[in-house]
Amino acid sequence: MDIAALLMDPAAWAALLTLIALELVLGIDNLVFIAIVSSKLPQAQQSRARRIGLILALSLRIVLLLLIGWIVTLQAPLIDLGITGTPGAHGEPTFETAFSGRDLILLAGGLFLLWKATKEIHHSMDREGDSGELLDHDKGIVQIGFSAAIAQIIALDLVFSVDSILTAVGMTDQVPIMITAVVITVGLMMLTADPLAKFIEKNPTLVMLALAFLVMIGVVLIADGFGVHIPKGYIYMAMAFAAAVETLNIVQRERRTRAREAKS
Repeated sequence: MDIAALLMDPAAWAALLTLIALELVLGIDNLVFIAIVSSKLPQAQQSRARRIGLILALSLRIVLLLLIGWIVTLQAPLIDLGITGTPGAHGEPTFETAFSGRDLILLAGGLFLLWKATKEIHHSMDREGDSGELLDHDKGIVQIGFSAAIAQIIALDLVFSVDSILTAVGMTDQVPIMITAVVITVGLMMLTADPLAKFIEKNPTLVMLALAFLVMIGVVLIADGFGVHIPKGYIYMAMAFAAAVETLNIVQRERRTRAREAKS
């Protein structure tokens, strides 16, 4: 199907809008991780790191879309441990022991997220910098090098990109539609990346909440790698609920601060 025919096809537009919405939801994980990693850089480098991270995410997704035939093969089993999982309610194994390329990527990404989020939680609790790493005492955060931040962003971009592309493949077989959806989605993420990072920096308690989200996402990626598919709707509903509760806490703290200032 050529571009002109796609533009005149209502089904193509429906698929595009659906993919954009889906990619935005899936992109939340990526955006939160980039915000957390970039916050460890000096102030002057943070916005640049976020832009580079999102450009790399866009580039990876487009390259993977052009290699769509190879990406689909990532779902074929590569390793089979030959272990039968415990039967579930309907008699099927509760986990898989035949791992595809996608499964291995998700497992590696999930373990990396767990390690990274746990390490950042430790640093948030360790304000004195006992770990020996470079500590910004004004903010109580451990700083990292620019190259290290970009390397971490690239690693997670790859995981999220593979998962995103395989999801898109299940919705349409038109590569131009998928590329358009990815470009629009990453463009919207670029617009929201700096405001999100500044909002997190302004409200330090959100950092711990975001790190908790990363731990949860890491667990979900590992479970998915073992064939235990947790509906993403449950995950994002839990994240939305927790964010709403924290928003109420922020509003309450601001009102108390204003009341104290008014009295003084």
